[in-house]
Amino acid sequence: MAGPEKFVIMVTHGPEHPEHATIPFVMACAALASDVRVVIGFQAEGVRLAQRGVADEVQAPAFPPLAKLLDDYRELGGQLLVCGPCVKGREISLETLVEGSEIVAAGRFVAEIASATNSLVY
Repeated sequence: MAGPEKFVIMVTHGPEHPEHATIPFVMACAALASDVRVVIGFQAEGVRLAQRGVADEVQAPAFPPLAKLLDDYRELGGQLLVCGPCVKGREISLETLVEGSEIVAAGRFVAEIASATNSLVY
């Protein structure tokens, strides 16, 4: 392979589904710890997970708290891309998102996925 491996993980479930919200971050942290580049994209209700304070309320049984996983992910250098139309439709502003979040359009998601080694959807 020419360059480092890259995962794109799309998160479409929000805090009302703790397991679906948490597993993407478990996978992302494991990949980053294995020297795989990771981009997490948030779409649909998943954009709520990128709001400050929301991860503090998410705890799936048998998993670390989502807030810890989110902090670990960011410390390990993972990227957070948030769907522009999805946040607009939910009246979520950039100022309310966790540090390091970037609001993007579909073209950016397409580019990230097209350049990825693998992609996952939760």
